[in-house]
Amino acid sequence: MLRLLWVLWPSFVIAGVGEVVFFTVISPRELYLFGEPVKFSPMATYSIGFLCLWALCAASSAFTFFLQHTSEEVNHRGIAARPGAD
Repeated sequence: MLRLLWVLWPSFVIAGVGEVVFFTVISPRELYLFGEPVKFSPMATYSIGFLCLWALCAASSAFTFFLQHTSEEVNHRGIAARPGAD
C-alpha cells in the first residue's frame, strides 16, 4: 500500500500543477479534438484533463519506481516465484 502511495501522491500533485499551468494558458472553450471543438462543459474538460494528466504522471512515477529495482532484486524474485527452484 505504501508503494502505491509513493506513485500516486507525487503524480497527483504534479497533475494538479500541470492542469493549472495548461488551463491558465488555454481556455477549455478554445480546445479542439480531431478538428472539432470540444463540446463538453468547462468543468468536464477540467476534470477529464486532470484525470488524463494524473494517469500520465502516475505511469511516469510507476516506471521510475520500477527502474529503481536492482538486478539482484528482479532476478531473485523471478527465481523464488518458480516452484521447485530451491
